[in-house]
Amino acid sequence: MKNIWFISPLTMPPDRAVRIRTNILAKGLAKKGYAVEVFTGSKIHNTNINLIEDNRTLYIEREYEGVLYNHIRTSDYYSNGILRLYNMLQFQFRLIKVAALKKKPNVIICNPQSFFAVIPYLISRKYKASFILDVRDLWTESIVEFLGYSRNNPLIKLSYLIEKWIYKKADQIIFSMEGGKDYLIDRGISNKINMDKVNHITNGVDLDSFNYNRNNFPTKDAILNDENIFKVIYTGAIRVANNIEFIVNVAKIIYETGNENIQFLIYGDGSEKDLLVKYCTENNIKNIHFKGHVDKKYIPYILSKSNLNILHYKQVNTWKYGGSQNKLSEYIASGKPILSSIDMSYNQIRKYNCGKICNTDDAKVFAEEIISFYNMSNDEYKKYCDNASSASKELNYRKLIEKLQVIVNKV
Repeated sequence: MKNIWFISPLTMPPDRAVRIRTNILAKGLAKKGYAVEVFTGSKIHNTNINLIEDNRTLYIEREYEGVLYNHIRTSDYYSNGILRLYNMLQFQFRLIKVAALKKKPNVIICNPQSFFAVIPYLISRKYKASFILDVRDLWTESIVEFLGYSRNNPLIKLSYLIEKWIYKKADQIIFSMEGGKDYLIDRGISNKINMDKVNHITNGVDLDSFNYNRNNFPTKDAILNDENIFKVIYTGAIRVANNIEFIVNVAKIIYETGNENIQFLIYGDGSEKDLLVKYCTENNIKNIHFKGHVDKKYIPYILSKSNLNILHYKQVNTWKYGGSQNKLSEYIASGKPILSSIDMSYNQIRKYNCGKICNTDDAKVFAEEIISFYNMSNDEYKKYCDNASSASKELNYRKLIEKLQVIVNKV
């Protein structure tokens, strides 16, 4: 029986998880008979919770859903600053100590990239384990595109070099975005590695859990449950990279046209939230409602009450490699149409015809698209809903776990 380690410092306990990929894949492999352990940090990302409160405990073991989780002690942080970097470094070096106490792995599946994949890779070599790199986002490229760092920055250059090195060393590579091979070609890496080891597994949805939560965890909210209101819903972080100010401006334009029956509900939290709430209050924008953070289990019900789900991010070049957002899979599983402001390559919305793509940073144009959904005929609207429901079966994690099992068996 293969012993598989998932190294993913931001993975949360399943009952708190926002990014569910590691949880679902680990549980799925465990059900197929593999011995599975997850190595993650004690600090729960985007919360005030730290599972280890003393300075003496190296790590704690917890079993969730049949999988052993090793929570390694890491310090608190509350933003993407120096404290988070310190937290990430703590995890890496303490991982070495924890790994020495555990049964040797046959396979290591590593989520961190660039600098933070080096120690997991070295651990795999020490224990003669196969190393699978699970790429959730193009880490260095995203820093350049989203945060505006120069490609000539010495740390960025170093990060690219380490990234190239780890791609070459990995036994198998999994990209969550479909254009992973395109990225390797553009970075000049494709001729340095065997491209047959490059795979794609999208971020999917656990349909069983999604449907259970939708039916068993309703939310009492007058606007959400009002069938006479056309509800435009966004779920996710409220930070610079998500550019929620754009959605606020869209809502303002629609409000000023007199379409008071179109209401925006924003579920999530982040560094920009308070500023946007203040802006809406000062400008008397009454058709947008910031609902704050909600437990993951309530999201399926919330989305089931939506009339239109919004996928929106800052416009950057990395979208040419595709995307694989958890929220997009949840939007599709809700069986409701999606309107996206970004036209990424390998676009699932276009592939499954479950919504529209309005590639614009013009709030007026985007507002007009929302109004077009509001005025859409029942037959046309239903077609988008039916296509989304059908597509969700293709994104079910049951299928994706089988793809991972094939990759694990290769190594």
